[in-house]
Amino acid sequence: MNQMSAVPQTPPPMPVAFSGGRGGFFHLVRRGAGLELVTLGFYRFWLVTDIRRHLWSNTAIDGDAAEYTGRGKELLIGFLVALAILVPVYLAYFLAGLEAERVQAFASIPLVAFFFLFGQFAIYRARRYRLTRTVWRGVRFWMDGSGWAYAGRAALWGVAMIFTLGLILPWREAALERYKMEHSYYGDLQGSFEGRGAEFFKRGWWLWLLAPVAIYVFPLAPFVYGAFKAVEWRWWLSGIRFGDVRLESTLGRSQLIGLYWKVTGWIVVLALAFAAYLALSAFLIASMSATPFDKFFASQAFLKSIPLLALAAIGYLAFVLTVNVVMRVYLMRDLWVRVLASTIVHNIEAAANVSARGELANALGEGFADGLDVAGF
Repeated sequence: MNQMSAVPQTPPPMPVAFSGGRGGFFHLVRRGAGLELVTLGFYRFWLVTDIRRHLWSNTAIDGDAAEYTGRGKELLIGFLVALAILVPVYLAYFLAGLEAERVQAFASIPLVAFFFLFGQFAIYRARRYRLTRTVWRGVRFWMDGSGWAYAGRAALWGVAMIFTLGLILPWREAALERYKMEHSYYGDLQGSFEGRGAEFFKRGWWLWLLAPVAIYVFPLAPFVYGAFKAVEWRWWLSGIRFGDVRLESTLGRSQLIGLYWKVTGWIVVLALAFAAYLALSAFLIASMSATPFDKFFASQAFLKSIPLLALAAIGYLAFVLTVNVVMRVYLMRDLWVRVLASTIVHNIEAAANVSARGELANALGEGFADGLDVAGF
C-alpha cells in the first residue's frame, strides 16, 4: 500500500479589486468643487473625507472592502488648532521683517528650518490619523512612534540630499519608509518595509539623468515624472509587509504617463479658456466705460476697475476649482485604480485571526499638514 504524504497547498495571491464607477466619482468632486466655491474653501475637509470614503469602500481584498471612518469635522478642528499655532509664528517673522532687513534675513534661516521640521512632523502625524481611520474586516490599522523622531531623521537626510544633489533620494525614501512601517500595525500584526534604496535607484537611475533636461524641455516633463511615479509606486508597494502578509506590484513604467499628459493637456486648455474669459471681461468693461477703448487700455485704467477685478477673481476661482476637479479625477481616482489593478496580496490568510489593537489618533497632524500645504492623501 503506497502512502502519499500530503503536500500543503500555498494559497494563490489575491488581487486587489476596485468597484467604484468613474461617473459617480466625477459627480462627487464636481459637487464638492461647487460647495468649496460657496463656502470659500472650507468644504474641502468634508470633500476629502467623502473622497476617501468612496475610494476605501470600493477597494476590496479577498471580497472584503475597506472602510474609512474619518469625519470632516475632525479635519476642520485639527486645521483650526494648527492655525492657532502657526499664525503666531508667521506674525513673529513678519514683525521681525519690519524691524530690520538684516533681522529678516537672519530670521529666514531658522524659520525655514522650523517649517521643514514641522512639515515632516505633520506628514507623520497625518499618516497616523489616516491609518487609525482605516478599517478592514472590522480591525483597525494604527500607528505609534514619534513624529519628532521622524522629523529629525528627515532633517538629517535632507542635509544629505543637498550635498549629494538629490542622488541619495532612494536611500532617504527607504530609510524613512522603514521607520514609518515599523511603527504601523494592522491589529496585532506589525508592519515592516523590505524595499531597498539600491533597488529603487537601479530601477530609476536614468530618470535622475533626464530630470534636469525635462525641467527645460516641457514636453519631456510628463513622460519623466509619470515614469518616475510608476517606478516609485511599484517599489513602495512591493516592499510593504504586515506580519507574513506582503504586497507585490507589477505596475509598468509607462502606465501612469498618460494620466499626467491628460492633466497637463486639461490645464493648458483651461488656462487658454481663462485667458479668453479675462480678455472678454476686459472688453465688456471697456465697452461700458466712458473712456475710449484705446485710452482705457493704454492708460492701464482697467487695472483699477473694480468690476473687472471682481470678474477676474470669479474667473480665477472657477479656474482653480476646475483644475482641482481634473486632478482629483485623473491623479486620485484613475491613478488609484491603475495602481490597485497592478497589486496582488500574498499570504492573506495570515490576517485571518488578528486581534484588534491601537487607539484613535486626533486630526491635529492632518491640520498641520493642511496648514503647511504638505498634506498627502
